[in-house]
Amino acid sequence: MAEHTVKAFDEDITRLRGMIGEMGGLAEVAIQQSLEALVRGDQELAQKVVERDKKLDDLEMQVDKLAVRVIALRAPMADDLREVIAALKIAGVVERIGDYSKNIAKRVGEIEGREKFEPLTLLPAMAEIASEMVHDVLTAYAARDPELALEVIATDNKVDAFYNSIFRNLVSHMVENPATISSAAQLLFIARNLERIGDHATNVAEMVHFAATGTYPPDHDD
Repeated sequence: MAEHTVKAFDEDITRLRGMIGEMGGLAEVAIQQSLEALVRGDQELAQKVVERDKKLDDLEMQVDKLAVRVIALRAPMADDLREVIAALKIAGVVERIGDYSKNIAKRVGEIEGREKFEPLTLLPAMAEIASEMVHDVLTAYAARDPELALEVIATDNKVDAFYNSIFRNLVSHMVENPATISSAAQLLFIARNLERIGDHATNVAEMVHFAATGTYPPDHDD
């Protein structure tokens, strides 16, 4: 690329990274606040989580438009092209993470008898790990740090362990207390959403590793 083109490309990449960083911050807050609303039964806070999801949707559209423009106008090659494609994919995944938090928030009003459910004490801890994964993987993206990306991938086992524990607990609770099946099913759905957030953070970590090194992590299925 000519010098002016290189400068323009670098500015575009900085903008892409900035927007994705903003998306990551919004996604982290959405995870935390959706669980806070769940534990407290705070439907007003839950509604704020739902409404703020639109900002994530808008940012994803901005990333899409800029990434497509960069590819069309700058014709990036090799490492540069990987960077743009990674930004495009990561924005889509972070937007879906926001959707999972929105889904959790929408179920805040569906849980009755919160004090009866032991898993409700486990869900915030599970959410904290998932939120940290999102934070760390966006840090890895900003720093092009493949080692931190690998750490995020390894952390997903903790989220899976929480999900398996909550699943067993809730199924037992439903068997013993049939009247609570509806609320317990909602909590299962919430735990599943948190587990999917962990999976998506892992997907982003794999993309970050590829963007930084040109290779996917060991055990990558693709």
